[in-house]
Amino acid sequence: MTTPSSATPSSPAPTPAGHATGHPPAPAGAPPRRGSLGPVGLVLAGGVSVQFGGALAVSLMPRAGALGVVTLRLLVAAVVLLVICRPRLRGHSRTDWGTVIVFGITMAAMNGLFYQAVARIPLGPAVTLEVLGPLALSVLASRRAVNLLWAALALAGVFLLGGGGFDRLDPAGAAFALGAGAMWAAYIVFSARTGRRFPQADGLALAMAAAALLFLPLGIAESGAKLTDPTTLALGAAVALLSSVLPYTLELLALRRLPASTFAILMSLEPAIAATAGFLVLAQALSASQAAAIALVVAASMGAVRTQVGRGKPKGTEGR
Repeated sequence: MTTPSSATPSSPAPTPAGHATGHPPAPAGAPPRRGSLGPVGLVLAGGVSVQFGGALAVSLMPRAGALGVVTLRLLVAAVVLLVICRPRLRGHSRTDWGTVIVFGITMAAMNGLFYQAVARIPLGPAVTLEVLGPLALSVLASRRAVNLLWAALALAGVFLLGGGGFDRLDPAGAAFALGAGAMWAAYIVFSARTGRRFPQADGLALAMAAAALLFLPLGIAESGAKLTDPTTLALGAAVALLSSVLPYTLELLALRRLPASTFAILMSLEPAIAATAGFLVLAQALSASQAAAIALVVAASMGAVRTQVGRGKPKGTEGR
């Protein structure tokens, strides 16, 4: 999951490829430029950073618990963003603060549910189920008949992933991943609303701080003094940097030169990247049917993006 950024006031409807703990808004309609391997490489590096950060988080869970890892990630990311953005606290209306707090609640729920999922099921299937949230939002927002095809393709992938009835995946883990996907879709909506009310990444920094404060009691209740262990703190900071700070920075640089449609398609690859990270870091091998399921969901996500681009309105992405 990436650290999401608030959308700009002109951000259009989201694509299915935005990411669980977030991506900066893409400049809609940005013209392609020559030599785009640079920004493409930055986006792919951001995706790799996010998913390998997720794999590191899974390896940290025996030391700090799922809720403790989320707490460390949100706290470190909030501190970094507050220091960098230095958001203005005065001059905001009650509605502004209500919006950013709901954004923070959504962010906390999205991260909490996702980390509960990866504590129970492999990283690749978890991200695949999670991405169904923004994919469903994209299909509903587009209102085009062809998107029913992409929805059917994604559902076929889910059916394969569950072995016909989720007998190969822990049911609770699958439910947590689907819940994280629903929160990801809600996150996209409130990211856009926050972006219209706060300049630059101020809304993101304040929402991240709200999410960290909301989650802190849960992390303390589960992990207690374990959160103050130097090794745990260092690993938690690494998770925050890999999953939030680094990918956000890389994608922000890339989006200055990369068309929104290209960015969205690259984001569609994240379930496959997550499966690779799970295999390399956590030795989470996939069955042939699970690999095919992930491929179907990636294809559905890319198809939905290309359908939107075909309408002449590339969509910006916001992510986790």
